[in-house]
Amino acid sequence: MALSHRPFSPALASMLLALLLAGAAQAAEIVGGREAQPHSRPCMASLQLRGTQGGHFRGGTLIHPSIVLTAAHCLQDIPYVGAILGGEPHNLQTPEPTQQEFSVAQVFQNDCLTAAHLLPQLSRPATLDASVATLQLPQQDQSVPHGTQCLAMGWDRLGTHDPAAWVLQELNVTVVTFLCRWHNVCTSVPRRSAGICFGDSGGPLICDGVVQGVDSFVIRGCASCQFPDFFVRVALYP
Repeated sequence: MALSHRPFSPALASMLLALLLAGAAQAAEIVGGREAQPHSRPCMASLQLRGTQGGHFRGGTLIHPSIVLTAAHCLQDIPYVGAILGGEPHNLQTPEPTQQEFSVAQVFQNDCLTAAHLLPQLSRPATLDASVATLQLPQQDQSVPHGTQCLAMGWDRLGTHDPAAWVLQELNVTVVTFLCRWHNVCTSVPRRSAGICFGDSGGPLICDGVVQGVDSFVIRGCASCQFPDFFVRVALYP
């Protein structure tokens, strides 16, 4: 007797995703990736907190000499002390002469319900050179097809229970559509345990030289191999 197969229901996928999101956690940095080559990612920014709990808080991407793109997660009145650009900064524990430091003049935030992104405005324009560069934004409503090869990057934990790495990590990922919501870009790493992880969030998803996503959240732990990683879809926001 031949077996019959029904197509997977989009409604069922949406219901399953809603149940799984109860176990979602903010991301991200990188599990199963590699250390980035020093000075190879001049668009990367480290956003810093003030006070006794200060230091690196989350990653970001320079998209204009005065504007950094990062994740929002509905956080308000975040006490940024500033941003560090230049030399990635490749190693957060080792200052480099190529670094440029800034205070943040103001922060623009999308509607909290979309948990989209923050746009910290620097106190002055960055000096663009070999160590500090902007990254291109996508066209409005541009889609990222299933199977597109991209690059995720960031700092912090190398696993769910692992300590911080401090050195910039990067990972080749593949765009997938299974369980992905319309306002996200989702990725996985085929045939091995790798992906974004808990940490500072805000790092970019770069596809063909364009920042298509911002690290957002993972479901049921880092690099689970069962669920995709979720990025805010930058092309939806003007």
